[in-house]
Amino acid sequence: MQRKTPRATDDEAALTESIIGLAQRYGRYGYRRITAQLRAEGWRCNHKRVERIWRAEGLKVPARQPKRGRLWLNDGSCVRLRPERPNDVWAYDFVEDRTRDGRRFRTLNVVDEFTRECLAIRIGRQLKAADVIDVLSDLFILRGIPGHVRSDNGPEFAATAVKRWISGVGAKTAFIEPGSPWEMA
Repeated sequence: MQRKTPRATDDEAALTESIIGLAQRYGRYGYRRITAQLRAEGWRCNHKRVERIWRAEGLKVPARQPKRGRLWLNDGSCVRLRPERPNDVWAYDFVEDRTRDGRRFRTLNVVDEFTRECLAIRIGRQLKAADVIDVLSDLFILRGIPGHVRSDNGPEFAATAVKRWISGVGAKTAFIEPGSPWEMA
């Protein structure tokens, strides 16, 4: 077997230092973007050469860190509004299903998060923001006004009429993060 002996160019050490310096300065750049940076600085090199030096120096792009939302701590635990007593935090959401003939129906469920008691269930083919206000007003009269009312960001719950009515009564709204259904009771 015959192989060509590799020839090292005289600017290899300077190019290596430049690559390492750019990799430290731009931590999220890979070897392709570093190649573009080198060409902008005036180096004449191709991406294969930069990749060879990149691998020889053991450089890697660090794995992308997960977004740190307001709900998560460093240990992965969830921090959110927790109920401290009955009637402190209520959660309400829609559940949808279909009858045997294929027609859909929706149920509006209201739950006390502390006691896990289902406070109300409203069933209908179409439930709108006015129906949400109607159910909540009946519950506020029977049970008193809770500290917070938690919901998702659905159009029935994020409607200005519902938010304005809840804040006018004296309760506060608490919305879950989009795409986080496990935050609901």
